Amino acid sequence: MTESSGRPLHDNYGPEARAAVERESELPTTGWEREVARGLELGLPAADSVVDRRIPTFSRGELPHFAGINTFLKAPFVEDVRTCGEYDVVVLGAPFDGGTTYRPGTRFGPQGIRKISALYGPYNFELGVDLRESITIADLGDVFTIPGNIEKTFDQISKAVGHVYSSGAFPVVLGGDHSIGYPTVRGVSEHLSGNLGIIHFDRHVDTQETDLDERMHTTPWFHATDIPNVPARNLVQIGIGGWQAPRPGVKIGRERGTTIMTVTDCVEMGIEAAAQRALDVAWDGAEAVWLSFDVDCLDAAFVPGTGWPEPGGFLPREVLKFIQLVAAQPLAGIEVVECSPPYDHAEITSLIATRVICDTLGCLVRAGHLPRSAGD
Repeated sequence: MTESSGRPLHDNYGPEARAAVERESELPTTGWEREVARGLELGLPAADSVVDRRIPTFSRGELPHFAGINTFLKAPFVEDVRTCGEYDVVVLGAPFDGGTTYRPGTRFGPQGIRKISALYGPYNFELGVDLRESITIADLGDVFTIPGNIEKTFDQISKAVGHVYSSGAFPVVLGGDHSIGYPTVRGVSEHLSGNLGIIHFDRHVDTQETDLDERMHTTPWFHATDIPNVPARNLVQIGIGGWQAPRPGVKIGRERGTTIMTVTDCVEMGIEAAAQRALDVAWDGAEAVWLSFDVDCLDAAFVPGTGWPEPGGFLPREVLKFIQLVAAQPLAGIEVVECSPPYDHAEITSLIATRVICDTLGCLVRAGHLPRSAGD
């Protein structure tokens, strides 16, 4: 393999780096060229003193990373939600923390994730994927949640997620506390003829029937697995452990037959084997699988901005490897929850939330599952 210049690659690359460099040389630049042309058309050509004539007067598109409107990855904001099916991936926020039982602030999660996502470009070195060249992404903004009313908010979220999923777009839901796991799954399940499996990353089981007399962020999977086509046997829970696992939830999981893997389980069996077990459980007889990622599955040192931080969780590289393996198979969509910017430090919790989403999309693209027409 040679570089695009025709110069042979030397032998000092590491194996992963060499493969990454080779893949980059094969990627198109059509999307980037289109973005530059659009920026010059809509944002006016730059001042005469600017040498790089690809730069517009007004920021349009990816650059500069510190400027622009806060959409996810600076994707276009689509106000007419009826057109969401024209895009491969659709991002929507669920700004709700009415289900929290300790630290609040996850209602600001969608904005925090969008803000730090401006730090990222569309290309990932190791994956050899450029999202701008592979898929179209739109940001629909946020679901109109109802502060102080959990059930009405659930209905709003189910309708929103169901609308996006039924359009053919891949939904990316920015939480919000984990109570939204129930309405997101409900919204997808209503549009399936078969069963829906769930791969759930968390330090907490979230399978109680109620908490503080309501359906809180500790209860989504009790109610989700009450849905006829979301059986508990297809719920796999990864990273559970510590001192924040209420016994009623453990009892429900045992009785219903959910699958739990602790951090130690995953590390000792190996991330590859753990991911394969998760896929086997979630996909057993299922038509589709939903990915629910709670940032508190990571060690508390890496996610200070969350409602129930718990030491002893995963390292970021372990989680990202897990995501790479899980997203080698098709997914119905993803939610990332429990990001609370008011408690964050240097936006590192929002950053890992963004990274999980980007890696999921990149791995689905690399495996041919996005755009969906490519994997159908």
